[in-house]
Amino acid sequence: MLDIKLVRENPELVKENIKKKFQDQKLPLVDEVIELDQKYRASKARGDELRSQRNKISKEIGMFMGKKMFAEAEEAKKKVADIAAELTALEESENTLQEEIKNRMMVIPNIIDPSVPIGKDDSENVEVQRYGEPKVPDYEIPYHADIIDSLNGMDKEAAGRTSGQGFYYLLGDIARLHEAMLAYGRDYMIDKGFTYAIPPFMIHANVVTGVMSFPEMEAMMYKIEGEDLYLIGTSEHSMIGKFKDQIMKKEDLPVAMTSYSPCFRKEGGSHGLEERGLYRVHQFEKQEMIVLCEPEESMEWYEKMWRYSVEIFTNMNIPVRQLDCCSGDLADLKVKSCDIEAWSPRQQKYFEVCSCSNLGDAQARRLGIRVKGEKGNYYLHTLNNTVVASPRGLIALLENNYNADGSITVPEVLRPYMGGKEKLVPKK
Repeated sequence: MLDIKLVRENPELVKENIKKKFQDQKLPLVDEVIELDQKYRASKARGDELRSQRNKISKEIGMFMGKKMFAEAEEAKKKVADIAAELTALEESENTLQEEIKNRMMVIPNIIDPSVPIGKDDSENVEVQRYGEPKVPDYEIPYHADIIDSLNGMDKEAAGRTSGQGFYYLLGDIARLHEAMLAYGRDYMIDKGFTYAIPPFMIHANVVTGVMSFPEMEAMMYKIEGEDLYLIGTSEHSMIGKFKDQIMKKEDLPVAMTSYSPCFRKEGGSHGLEERGLYRVHQFEKQEMIVLCEPEESMEWYEKMWRYSVEIFTNMNIPVRQLDCCSGDLADLKVKSCDIEAWSPRQQKYFEVCSCSNLGDAQARRLGIRVKGEKGNYYLHTLNNTVVASPRGLIALLENNYNADGSITVPEVLRPYMGGKEKLVPKK
């Protein structure tokens, strides 16, 4: 959510930003906010004037009563009553205006960073750099579900009976490899100075609307029937929500945390679910990183965070590339974002495994997270990035470490979490 002062003083900047995001239908919101804000401020000014009058008249009533000027006192009391009635009406009007302003401000997109490429959708995202050599071996790499099946590592049929499409059982060495990736990601981030956390897996609606835009919420979140609770789609939601309505001390910044959680997503719409595979599913597990920092430090943190993802995946023998998200592909709260995509030797193309985002002060404004400064309180900046998410990361690992004999080479960094195993050998 933008600062109302920015909309008031730089409406053309806000409109131009909306155009860059190809959301022209939102342009009228800017003028509507300005008009409503003028009415709200006029109402506040009238209220202040009336309160001043009421204080003055109240003092006169005491004076009239002291001088036994009862008629004058009664007349003054009537004026106070009229003022009180008008103030009540003004307060009701102000509350309505505030709500109308907030409803519009919540859907006006954040100001994007000047470095963000302009484009309508993810097809216009821009490749920045590649890390590791994207190889295609001279032997066939099976579909990941078939690789897992050869290791007796998955049961989607049973999951269909218990839970329906979009769920799965991971078994044996595959389940262990899945957890090894998460554990390695956790320990990597702890070594970088991040505090490890396991957050709540359900959050209130006012936290959901604080961390994400309405379209994202509708597309992603599962609501618990009859409760003010949503299942998290990523631990970023509850981790940023941890600081809701808090005033932070400057000396306590930056806050850098890495969190584990299961994640739950509808995955509806055109993407759909995979009947056999694990690429798009309703439930997965993820290690996440979040940072709360001074505004002037957020872009420096952004650069560090996506580079952590690159190192984690290349350490698992997975070539990746960094892709700058274009303006039309950015969620409304984001200032800048990039995807880290892993190489698929089977498909001979890259696919997303991490997403790193700088949200500026948008989440902090929505959640009321501020810093106590020498010249008053101000909003900090928030960032988030995937450390590793499985099973999507697992797919990349299996394909890039698949051997001609059907075995899987366990990356060296994961072997301590696999009991020292160097290879997984097919059972079928």
